Amino acid sequence: MQLVLDVGNTETVIGAVAGHDDLRGHWRISTQVPRTGDELAHLLRGLLRDDGFAEVRFDRAVLGSVVPSATDLLRPTLARVVDGPVLVVDASSPLPIRLDVEEPRTVGADRIVNTLAARKLYGRDTIAVDLGTATTYDCISAEGVFLGGVISPGVSAGLEWLARRTAQLPRVEFLPPEKVIGTRTDACIRSGIYYAVMDGIDGMVDRIKREWDRPDALVVATGGHAATVGRHARSVEKIEPFLTLYGLAIAGDLLSEG
Repeated sequence: MQLVLDVGNTETVIGAVAGHDDLRGHWRISTQVPRTGDELAHLLRGLLRDDGFAEVRFDRAVLGSVVPSATDLLRPTLARVVDGPVLVVDASSPLPIRLDVEEPRTVGADRIVNTLAARKLYGRDTIAVDLGTATTYDCISAEGVFLGGVISPGVSAGLEWLARRTAQLPRVEFLPPEKVIGTRTDACIRSGIYYAVMDGIDGMVDRIKREWDRPDALVVATGGHAATVGRHARSVEKIEPFLTLYGLAIAGDLLSEG
């Protein structure tokens, strides 16, 4: 069993994975809350204990992070929680993928392991739409080559911007509206945010497919908003909220073998 952690700017997603595609448990904690190593170790042990993992032996921890300060804190903390090594995945990790971009060392760990997971799980040209703090589009060839992509504002960005910058507009949930034309202020906001996100995703995928010349590329939605957004975006063919965790588990197996 592996403990895998996907550290994003807003949240850290944690998974207990057997093999590389058997997710036994998963948790989300805030990345932004300041914690000491002792507090974080206590939190991790508590989450594992409460869900019945107290006696489970974790052979290793695998960490993919886009927040360097969190990486520095988590590396020694995880060594207190798991029985084996703590592996950190980044652009220098010896994995069977290739980063065919101008600055490969700047590619985030999440995009690296998404590439690895798509190669292993799908084996075909893939556009991974990762719906987190930002919405990223990863262009991944069938051979496991990351060809670049797009980074755009995340699903919640519009809601948060309106709440911060307007005095009288209410905060609304990201839910499908009953109709496009709203007759109440909250309904107008819900429609505007929802369809801006959906049409933005579908439009971006169409542009990527035309420019990449891969009209049959598999479009996979992943990340925290994958279940909500993926089933309503016409361009999304597969929803896998935990693609990044599976990629970390695959990386853990490969790096341990090496």
